[in-house]
Amino acid sequence: MAAERALRSAAPHRLARTVREVLCGHYDAQTADFCMADYGLTVLRPVSPATGPPRAVPLHDSAAGRAFGAQRPVEEEDESGRVCVHLPVTVRGDRLGVLSVTLSQQARAETDLAELAELAQILGHEVVVAERHTDVYAQARRTDRLTLAAEMQWQLLPARSSARAEYALGAQLEPAYAIFGDNFDWSESADRLLLYITNGMGEGIEASLLTSLGINALRNARRAGLPIADQAALADQAIHAQYRGAAHLSVLLVDLELATGRMLVVDAGSPRMLRLSEGAVTAVDFEEQLPLGMFEETDYTTQEFQLRPGDRLLFVSDGVHAVTAPGGEAYGRRALARALTATRLLPAADVPAAVLRELRAHRGGPEPDDDALVACLDWYGKQPTR
Repeated sequence: MAAERALRSAAPHRLARTVREVLCGHYDAQTADFCMADYGLTVLRPVSPATGPPRAVPLHDSAAGRAFGAQRPVEEEDESGRVCVHLPVTVRGDRLGVLSVTLSQQARAETDLAELAELAQILGHEVVVAERHTDVYAQARRTDRLTLAAEMQWQLLPARSSARAEYALGAQLEPAYAIFGDNFDWSESADRLLLYITNGMGEGIEASLLTSLGINALRNARRAGLPIADQAALADQAIHAQYRGAAHLSVLLVDLELATGRMLVVDAGSPRMLRLSEGAVTAVDFEEQLPLGMFEETDYTTQEFQLRPGDRLLFVSDGVHAVTAPGGEAYGRRALARALTATRLLPAADVPAAVLRELRAHRGGPEPDDDALVACLDWYGKQPTR
C-alpha cells in the first residue's frame, strides 16, 4: 500500500503533512487534518494544519467529536456540497484523535471508506512510534501550558484507554493541566491485566517525585515477574528508604486473570472500587493495609475477588469520593453509584470523563483543590477462539 509506505518513511514530525499529501494525491481529497484529543478531553487540536494557526474543535459538540466518541466514521456535508469524513485514529483501544478528510461528491462516491479507515489506523500506529522522537504530538495535546508537576505525571502515564477481546479500560485525571500525585498504570500480558490506582500525598513537585518513585518501583518489581504483594513490599521499601516515613503513597493493586475473571488485590490506602453487575451497583471493600512507605518493611497480602462476564468496575481516588459540595455533602458512594448507573451504556473509555463532569457539578466550583482520578474496567470473559 503506497500510503502505508509513505507514512512509514516520513520524518516523525511530518506524519500529519504526509497523510494530507497522500490523501490529496491518491484519493483526490481537497484537504485533510489530523486532530488529537487534548489532555483534558475537551477539544480536538490539529497537528500541522494546512493553513493558519491550529483551531480547536469541540470534542462534545461536533461531527469529529462524534467520530471520536462512537469510534466509527462520521460524514457531514457542507453548504458547497463537499463531504467531510471524520475517521477515529485509535491504536489498541487508545483513542488518539480524528482524521478529517474533505472530498468532493464525486471523489467520495469513488472512495472506499474502509480504505480511509485503514489509513487512519496506520497513521495512529506511526504516531505512537514517532512520539519517541518529537514533541509535535505532545504539544498538539495541550490547550494550555502544563505545570511542571503535571508534565512529570503525564510522562509517567500509560495510554488513557486500552481494549482487547477480554476487556476494555479507560482512565482520566483532573485537573489535566495541574495534576499533582494521583496516577494510574497498567500492563497486559497473554493472560493477565495488572492495574494500579495511585493516590499521591502532597502537592506540586514533591507529590510528583513521590509518585514517580512509587510507580517506577512497582514497575521494576512487576517486570521482574513478582506477584503484586511482593511488588507492593518492594515499592514500600523504596519509598521508606527515601522518605523515612515522612511521605507515603496510597495504591490499589489489581491482578486480573483475563480468562477467568479471578482478581488478586492489594489495598494499600485510599483508592476505592465499585462494581456494576447485572444492573446493581455495589461498593467493594477490601482489607485496607498500610500505604506504601509509611513504615519500614511492611508485609502485604493479597485478597481474592471474582468477576462475572459483563461486570464493570469503577476505581476512584479520594479526590473523587471525598469531594464535598458547597453545603458540605460528600460525593461518596451514593453519588458514585448514581454516576455508574447513569453511564452504564457508555463505553469504558468514555466513563471517566462523564463521571468527572458529574463531580464538577457536585463540587460547584471551577477548580478542584485535589487531584481526581477515575478509571473504568469492563470484563467480558474469555472469548471463543476462531
